[in-house]
This record gives sequence, structure tokens and C-alpha cells, in this order.
Amino acid sequence: MEGRQVMSNASSIISICTELPPMVHSEGFWSYFHSGTMPYTLPLLLLQMALIFTLTQAFHYVLKRYGVPRFPTQLLVGIILGPSLLGRLSIFNNIVFSIKGQEILGMLSLMSYMLFNFVNTVKMDVGMIKRTGKKAFFMGVACILSPFLIGFSVQVKLGRSWLNKEEADVLSFITIGHCITPFPVVAWLLEDLDILNSELGQLGLSAALVSDMLSVFITVTFTLTRISQDEGSMLAAIDLGAIVIYLIVIVFAIRPAMLWVIRQTPKGRHVENTYIHGIMLMVLGSGLLSHAFGQTLLFGPFFLGLAVPDGPPLGSAIVNKLKFFIWEVFLPIFVTTCGMRIDLSLIKFDSSFMTINGILIILTFVAKLAACLTHSLYSKMPLNDAMTLTLILSCKGVVQLCIYTYYRDTEVTIFFLHFFLYKQSCLFFMVPLWILTDQVYALLSVDILLIAIFVPLLVKFLYNPTRQYASYQKRNIMHCIGNTELRILVCIHKPDNIAAITKLLEVVCSSRERPVFIYVLHLIELIGRASPIFISHQMQKKIVFNSSYSENVILAFNHFEQDNQGALLVDIFTIISPFKHMHDDICILGMDKLTSLIVLPFHRKWSIDGFVESEDSTIRTLNCNVLELAPCSVGILVDRGHLGCPMVSSKSSCSVAMIFLGGNDDREALTFAKRMANNSKIILTVFHFVATSNDGNTHLDKLLDYEILNDVKLNSVDDEYVVFIEEIVKDGAQTASIVRCTMKEYDLIIVGRRHNVVSPQTSGLAEWSEFPELGIIGDLLTSSDLNSGTSVLVVQQQKNKT
Repeated sequence: MEGRQVMSNASSIISICTELPPMVHSEGFWSYFHSGTMPYTLPLLLLQMALIFTLTQAFHYVLKRYGVPRFPTQLLVGIILGPSLLGRLSIFNNIVFSIKGQEILGMLSLMSYMLFNFVNTVKMDVGMIKRTGKKAFFMGVACILSPFLIGFSVQVKLGRSWLNKEEADVLSFITIGHCITPFPVVAWLLEDLDILNSELGQLGLSAALVSDMLSVFITVTFTLTRISQDEGSMLAAIDLGAIVIYLIVIVFAIRPAMLWVIRQTPKGRHVENTYIHGIMLMVLGSGLLSHAFGQTLLFGPFFLGLAVPDGPPLGSAIVNKLKFFIWEVFLPIFVTTCGMRIDLSLIKFDSSFMTINGILIILTFVAKLAACLTHSLYSKMPLNDAMTLTLILSCKGVVQLCIYTYYRDTEVTIFFLHFFLYKQSCLFFMVPLWILTDQVYALLSVDILLIAIFVPLLVKFLYNPTRQYASYQKRNIMHCIGNTELRILVCIHKPDNIAAITKLLEVVCSSRERPVFIYVLHLIELIGRASPIFISHQMQKKIVFNSSYSENVILAFNHFEQDNQGALLVDIFTIISPFKHMHDDICILGMDKLTSLIVLPFHRKWSIDGFVESEDSTIRTLNCNVLELAPCSVGILVDRGHLGCPMVSSKSSCSVAMIFLGGNDDREALTFAKRMANNSKIILTVFHFVATSNDGNTHLDKLLDYEILNDVKLNSVDDEYVVFIEEIVKDGAQTASIVRCTMKEYDLIIVGRRHNVVSPQTSGLAEWSEFPELGIIGDLLTSSDLNSGTSVLVVQQQKNKT
């Protein structure tokens, strides 16, 4: 009996949670479904979510091929599920997406956007406003004030004769929505277009941040003004006082508490979950408080997010914990749910209110375009770049959609808590201010959809991000003639990369007569912030959020410069950027510093005993992107132990081999090796593999190969002794055999990449190549089945730009 009682209680609890009758079975579920009613809340919500995810992913898979971003795809799916198409069917209208079902889905979507807004403000770097130049500052001001002034001028002029007071109130807030340039929308667009790290992208982010802050100030001011006019100045003053108190608490209590959490977190450790849970509780409470004092649910979380220091450890911890569910689960639900409220059949300009809305949409958009374009051209930007930046700052997205949805779904109320001193009681006053009709909402949402589709397509047509670092001049090692200084950009991901790279640079830096300029770029993945950060450690600017991130790199290369004083100069930089955009930073810096060679660490790390210890596919993708787009020659350094070994002191000699088959990349690699021959601590051996049959090279290639090999064949390079060995091979198997037998005798082997070059010396080896970015010989030398500590440098000469 006791067991039956427990089972009965459990069944009752489950039935209450899912709103299922206690004795229902599977046939009962389908009988309800066919009868046209769906009382089961939880199964209905799961069905809705499954349908939304399936359709959004399917449509995105198709439309992304045509350049349509994820946001308009999700909104389009919502329109399809809404009353414009599938919503007309009874199964969707009465069962799957009934009014009751949409209430729960709408609540979930609104809360998801509140979290999205909070996470985006956590990623904001408010300090960017201080660092923003005049160009970005005035552009951010112009792109909101120009449409604001024109929109309200037209509204006032037409509203006096065409609209009543309620319609004028609604139109005022609609106009503000047209004018704003939200930072999250611009950041999301730039990331989708893969131009977040470009100079144009950084300018757009800075201008959007200025505009976003100004729009928040205008929105709050306008809201308080409207409350004062409609409900009295006393209520507006109390709301203003509540806002001021909230901001004071943010600045003087919550912000110091966030910094205290960071100090309590040991370096390299994760923030405790207790602190994260407390912050999430504050997010929910701030949304409730901001709604209680006349603002939207987003006002409180917005400023709370700004109080959280961006980046690691706290900002990145919050973003990492929430980003998947927000971007992949909650946000698609929110956008699709908003789209389901759109009824395209309602869009008719049959009233003066709809006509004025149409006029304002066009005028404010044109005013924003004109203001941004005029300022860009006045700043002497190229026409294509000016038009691109103008379109980016004029784009609309999820923020505008949220504003219109919030004012459409909710009759905005003000909860005013008033304590009567004598009666010691409190009253709640609910004051309706404005609400959007379905007709206006449909028009505004379609405007957002069209702009969100066509702006990215136009930006891709106008702007080619790779053009900014395309070089049409010869910038490689071969063209550093005589005593011309050699400029090398080296990239560091981890402290493990430092030893091998400094040893490589040491054998290149021979004397004051042939100076070498070294530019060190420390690459850090961007987590917990929206905007990338570029730091020049020579500028001594106090913008470094935490100098400890590059402390090891700075100390190591400062000591390296002192040990080789006079032979080289070192400049150190740090970039904090998403991995998928890091190749932009590398190429741009290489372009700005006029480098002849970029050195990249290989994505694999070997242990002391010669086995693969770890590998990072994101670094491999980065290397491939740089090889494709670099404005100069590129070298990939594979450290297998000998070169970066601590036992190899700076006073010991280093044996270097160069394998030459012929072609542009091999000539570039041999030129680099010949520079090493000037170093008395280097023993250079050049292997020339000659094919028994015609190797397929043109007559010009053979002449160039002969010319660069001429002084090597005489066993002398600039009066320094060089060993030259010529091997005649008939196929790739013989080449591989010789390479395997000799490679263990050297600390470093230099080869050319020779990508997609067919020759008898490598015939049959391409089928076994694991890493095409290393070329056939480079891949052979780094094979995991070779237990060797010999490091490899694979060189690709600067590609010709067509």
C-alpha cells in the first residue's frame, strides 16, 4: 500500500508539471491533438522548439550560400510559421501555435533577449570611447542625430494635421527605433562578414558604441519626458531618482564588487560558480526594477553588463557559460517568435498613420545614409569604403526587432510604489502609455527584414577585406639585396613557441652590417569581449587591461634583443582577437611594417621523446589563411625539439640543411638559408635533388635556379664555407629514402613549400601528404612516424596578386 501511495504521489506531481490528466495514455494525447485542442504545455513547448530549430537550420543551410546571414533567415522562418503562410492552417493556428502556446513561447523569448542584451554589454569595452578618434566619435553622433532631427521634424509637421495625440505618442518611440545604431547589431554584422578585425570594422564598432550610448541617453530622456507630460512631473522625478540611484549603486558598489571577484580568482583559474550565479540573480532583479520605474526590461541588465569587466576572467566566464544557449537556442526562438507575429496581409497604407510611418522609414534611413556618407567622404575615405561603412552603420537587426516587439506585445505600464506616511500602505498604479498595432508592427518588421538581407549583400559586393593587405610590390627575401635590412614578423601563440623562434632568429641575425628588424606579435583568443584589441608595447599607452598576458613574451624578447644588441631591433605587439579573424591582424601588421617574411608556429607540439603531444586545428586554419592572403613570404616553423631545446645554448653551433628541388619557393628558401651562412656558428649544407628525366621546369625557371645555385656550387657564400651535395634521383621514393637517412644529422632543415608543383623528384609522395600547407617535402620531414628531433622551416614565396 505504501508503494502504491508513493507511485500515486509521483504520478500526481508529474501530471501537474506537464498539465496531463492523471489517467491519460498515448491514445488520449492523439485524441486531444485531432480534436483541435492541445492542453499539454510541456509537450507543446518541445514541439514548437523542435519545429523552430529544424526550419531555421534548414533555411540557413540553403540561404547562407547566397550570403544571407542567420538573423534574417530566422525572421523569415517566423513569417512562414505565422499568419502570413502556415499560420492560416488550423493545425498551426489552433494547436501548434495557439494563443496559449504563444504566450509561453513569447515569455521564454523575451527572457532570452534580456540575457542576450546582458551578455552583449558584458562584451562591450566602454574604454573604447576614450580611445575613439574624432572620426569615429563624430560619425557615431551624426548617424543618430541626423535621422533623429529629420524624423521628428517631419513627424511634428505632419502629425499636427494627420494624427491624434495617441498616434503621435506611438510615432515618437517608433522614430527613435529608426534612428538608433545598436552596437550588438553592428558587431554581429561585422562578425558575419568576417571583417571584424579590419580597419573599417574597428571604425564601425567605435562609431556604433558612441551611437549606442547616445541612443540610450535619448531613449531614457524621452521616456521620462513623456511620463512627465502624461502622468505628472512628480512621477517622472521619482523615476529619474530611481534611475540615478541605480546607476550610483552600479558605479560605487557593483563595479567594485566585480573587481573584487577578479582579485579573488587566482591567475589562470576559473571564476567560482557562486559568483556567476549571484550575477545572474542580479540580472533578473535589475530587469524587474527597471520595468518598475518606467523603463523597459532591458535597461537594468544593460548597465549591469557594463559594470562587468570585459574579457577574462569574469567577463569571459559569463560569456562562455551563456553563449551557446543564447546564440544557438534562445535567440533563434526569440527572432522566430517575433516573426510569427507578422501578418503581411495587414500592410496597407489605408490610413494617415500608416502613410506617415512609411514616409518616416524612408526619410530616416536616407538621412542616416547621407550623414554617414558625407562624414566618411569628408574624412577622405575612399568611396567604396565610405559606402561600405555607411551601410554597416545603417543596418537594422535584432535590437530594433526587440523594441518593436516589446511595445507591440506589452501595454507598457509603470508600477509606482508610493508609501503613505500616515496609512503606512502602498499602492501600485498601472498607467498605459502606448502600444503598437499589428498593422504597424508588420510594416516595421518587414523594413528590418529587407535591410538585414540586402545590407550584408551590398557590403560583400562593395568591400573586399583582403584588398587592404594585398601587395603588388616585390616583398620577399630575394629582393632584400645587399645590406638591405630584413624585416621579419614572428607570431607567438604560447610560451612554448618562444625558444624555437628565438633560436631561428639568432642564426639569421649575424652582424650590424646586415641588420634585422623583428616584429613579435603575441596572439590571444578573444573571449568575453566584442571588440578586438591591438596593443603596441613600445607606445607605453595605458590601455592594457592586464599586462600579464604578454609578460613572458615581452621579457623573453627584451633579453633576446639585449643579447644581440646591434644586430637586430625588436618591437612587440599583442592582439586579442577571434581565431577566425587573426589572419587579418597578421597580414595587416605585415603590410604596415613592410615585412619580407612572416614566421608562424606549426599547430602540432611534440614531446621530448618524439611523439605528438597536442595539436590545435584552429592554429592550422590560421596558418592556411595566412599562406593564402599574406602580402609577403611566409614560413611555417615546425619545432620538433632540437631548435628549441634549452640544452642548445647561444654559444653552440647549429647545423642547418636546405633541400633544393627548384622553383620560386625553393629559391626563396635558399636565399634565407644563405643569409644564415654569414653566421660563424652556422654549418650550412645544401642538398640539390636533380631528376634523371625532364623535371618539367621551364627554361626560365632553370636559368633562375642555376643563377641562385651558382655561388653555392662553388662551396662559398660571401666568403663563408657551405657544403653543397647534389643527388640524382629518379622518383619520390628515392628522394624520401635519402631525406629519411640524412635528416637526423641536422638541427634545422629549410625547404620550399612548392604547393601543387608536379616534379619527378616527388612523384608518388603527394598521395601520402597529411598537411598540404607544408608541401610534399615539408610534410615528409614532419611525419609522425619519424622519431626525430630535427626542426623544419617551410618557406612560401610571396604570391603574385592577380
